[in-house]
Amino acid sequence: MTDAAAPPPPEVLHVDGDLWVIAKPAGWIVHPAGDPDIPDLLSWARNALPDAKGLAPVHRIDRHTSGLVLLSPDPALRATLGEHFARDEVRKTYLALVYGPTPPTGRIETPLQDARRGRPLAAATTFETLETFVSCSLLRVHPLTGRKHQIRRHLHGIDHAIVGEQRYRPRKFLRVPGFPGRLWLHAHHLDLPDGRTFTAPLPTALAAHLDLLRSLGET
Repeated sequence: MTDAAAPPPPEVLHVDGDLWVIAKPAGWIVHPAGDPDIPDLLSWARNALPDAKGLAPVHRIDRHTSGLVLLSPDPALRATLGEHFARDEVRKTYLALVYGPTPPTGRIETPLQDARRGRPLAAATTFETLETFVSCSLLRVHPLTGRKHQIRRHLHGIDHAIVGEQRYRPRKFLRVPGFPGRLWLHAHHLDLPDGRTFTAPLPTALAAHLDLLRSLGET
C-alpha cells in the first residue's frame, strides 16, 4: 500500500539526554531493507541528524503506522529500554479509526500465532471508543503485549478492521468519506517505567480527516 501523497519527513519531537523521540511518517520503515524505494528512519537519522552519531532504534512500529519511535546512540540505554519493551512495561497508546460502531470499551485476549515460535502466544489489547461516526469509530488502543501486528490482528478479529487496512481486510467493506489513503493507525503516546511520557500529535492528513468526518455530520 502506498500513501496517496508523499508524507512529510520524520520529525524530532524531543531529545532527553541520549534518548531521541522521533515521529515516523506512515510508509517509512525503521531499519534499512535494502530497497532504495522504501525510506527508512535509521538512514534518515544518520544523514539528517549530524549531532546524533551512532543513533539506533530502541523499538519498531509497522511501516504503514505513523508515530512515536525512540532512538539512542547509547547501547546500554537501548538495552535497558529494550528490556522494558520486551517485558511489556512500556504503556503504549495508539489512535485507530476502525470500520463500524464499537462498544464504549473492550478487551481482546485472543492468542496470536507467532511464525518464529510456531505456536500461538498470549496477547491482550484494550480499547476505548472516543468518537463514533456513521461508518467508523475512533479508538484509543492499548496493546498490553507486543505481538507482531497485534492491534491490526485483534481489531480485525472482532470485525472492526482498521480503515485503510490492506493485509487484515474488513469482512464487510464500508465507505468512509474522505479516506486519507493510508492505514489509519498512529502510535500516539508512550509512558516509560521511569515516569517519562512522550506524545506524537496526529499527522496532518489524519487530523484533517477527522475534521472532515465531523463537518459532514457523521457523528
